[in-house]
Amino acid sequence: MMSVRSIARSAPRALARASTTSTISRYQRTSSILSARPTSLLRTQQVSAFSTSMLRKAMAGEVDEEVSAKLASEIDFEKDVKQNEPLPASIKDFLDNSPFKVEDVPGSENVVLTRMFGEEKITVTFSITDLHNYEPDMLDDQAMEDDLDDMEHGHSQQDQRGGAADLAQEGNEDLEAGEDETSVPCRLNIVIEKSNNKGALNIEAVAQDGAIVVENLYYYADAKLAHSTDANTVHAAQSTYPGPPFGSLDEDLQILMERYLEERGITQALAIFAPDYMDYKEQKEYMAWLKNVKGFIDA
Repeated sequence: MMSVRSIARSAPRALARASTTSTISRYQRTSSILSARPTSLLRTQQVSAFSTSMLRKAMAGEVDEEVSAKLASEIDFEKDVKQNEPLPASIKDFLDNSPFKVEDVPGSENVVLTRMFGEEKITVTFSITDLHNYEPDMLDDQAMEDDLDDMEHGHSQQDQRGGAADLAQEGNEDLEAGEDETSVPCRLNIVIEKSNNKGALNIEAVAQDGAIVVENLYYYADAKLAHSTDANTVHAAQSTYPGPPFGSLDEDLQILMERYLEERGITQALAIFAPDYMDYKEQKEYMAWLKNVKGFIDA
């Protein structure tokens, strides 16, 4: 049985097809009548019936109304979802209590957080593109293949079949148990600048499941290189010695740098807020996109 939403979405298509069939039938009947009339009368009626409105209608696409109706149903659905899903507490708490100022420009993929810490300016940037690029199934499939390869070298064929089935079952159970716990990884670009123009630190990190994992730590003598806003800046930043991967540093140094970041607000609260706000913004941008496309189709 089709759901109410499916019926509502399929209705515009059914109506459009019915309308098209009716139009074709009327056209065929009219053509038969006109073909039986004198040529001079036919020419006179064709000229008198011509108008700008008919030309405009003829030039319009045949599926415009159908597309517009479909977009309208998507907009209504998103509105219903928004009404039933209040603003997550993690977002509200962060906005109310965090020292960061959130810069969210409509139409932009990026979200920018800024704050002052003494004489330092701290900028944290993340993007909703991480949602579009996230493919969790690839990691799961790779892990499954690796485990199956190991089994091929250590067990008989029957053991492999039984082990593969057990492994698949365990994998599905793990996914079902953890699908509500694992969040989409949100990449953070953190820039710390000093007001005395002593350069900048650029930290690349990932926020996921309430934790922030630092991947790379760069130092730039010119703070502009940390932002990489144009092609020349990007090229100059890429030619700068990047330093070793953060994970290869002395463990004590890693711990101290993590504490250094925590003092500046790169905390668990941010690790929870960023992925949630990324999803929240993507929904807002999608709604705006639907309205913009519908407005263009209807214009």
